Amino acid sequence: MRGFLRQFLRAGSLFCLFSVAAQGPAPASAFGERIADREAIGAILRAQKSAWNHAAVDAFLQGYWHSPELTFSGSSGVARGWDGVRARYKKSYPDRAAMGQLNFSELEFRFLGPDAALVLGKWHLQREKDELGGVFTLVWQRFPEGWKIIHDHTSAVVPPKTNP
Repeated sequence: MRGFLRQFLRAGSLFCLFSVAAQGPAPASAFGERIADREAIGAILRAQKSAWNHAAVDAFLQGYWHSPELTFSGSSGVARGWDGVRARYKKSYPDRAAMGQLNFSELEFRFLGPDAALVLGKWHLQREKDELGGVFTLVWQRFPEGWKIIHDHTSAVVPPKTNP
């Protein structure tokens, strides 16, 4: 009986070993995964927020891929190319009053590969006469010079009306 039990345990151990090996390395914890990449992208978003809050649209746009293949989707349709995205921002936010003070919140990072990421979040603009906000999805790609936004989909979310 002892011999059978020993053989059974060896076979079970080998089976477990092969099963683990076939699955590959264990995934990193969701929180600890890609810390350096999260920080690099976060630093760009913080720089964009600062540039926006100083009414510096061109500095804000440094976080975007400077390419004719850049895309921005929003309520007014799709803007294509860095120049098109810049023109859209300049038209929609012509001065400091229109730009207001920007904040980002509830950022969620999803890495799609070693050089691609998706960042979901909320945006909020506080302006002298009003405030507005919404959600965004940013598709990021790592280039030799660092992470850049290659696609931005930003939507305004209108708060529900309250009945008096």
